[in-house]
Amino acid sequence: MKIDFKTLKMMELRSSPGEVLDRVARDGEVFIVEHNGEPKACLVPVSYLLPDISPSRIAKELNKLNEKSEIYKLMITEAKELEISFQEAVSGEAVLLRIVLPHGYPNYAPRIFADNLPADTPNRRHDRSLSIFGVATTWNAKSNDVFHVLRLARGWLRQYSKWRKTGVWPERMDA
Repeated sequence: MKIDFKTLKMMELRSSPGEVLDRVARDGEVFIVEHNGEPKACLVPVSYLLPDISPSRIAKELNKLNEKSEIYKLMITEAKELEISFQEAVSGEAVLLRIVLPHGYPNYAPRIFADNLPADTPNRRHDRSLSIFGVATTWNAKSNDVFHVLRLARGWLRQYSKWRKTGVWPERMDA
């Protein structure tokens, strides 16, 4: 991606911060802020750094997780997707559950990963994401959310735990 930076002196930013921020947000202008002739910071549109997901949708999702007293970490992936991770314990093992919200979420289903599992763990896709959304469980952009996905992923982890104990993957998913 080619970025056309403009130089912005700190004094200009101080004298009209609202106008400068409007130019960045509305017009997509990108600035290198200089102070005493040296570059100090950059002003770029939020879309350069954050995923293509409505900020109000992200806030709604995080508010629900907070209401449910979930403990999570947020990160932006290299592909600029939002990743929400949860520490889980399954069969005495520490598992990091990661829900990745793709660009265009909620119109596109999230991908769910469980780290630290044996390589031969069944019911995962080629990219190692958990096989949750399929014939029995489908993604509904209007009614599903991250908390719903978390519940499904925890159900998958319960199946994983049974598989670890018996060597047989259960037929039904416990939600």
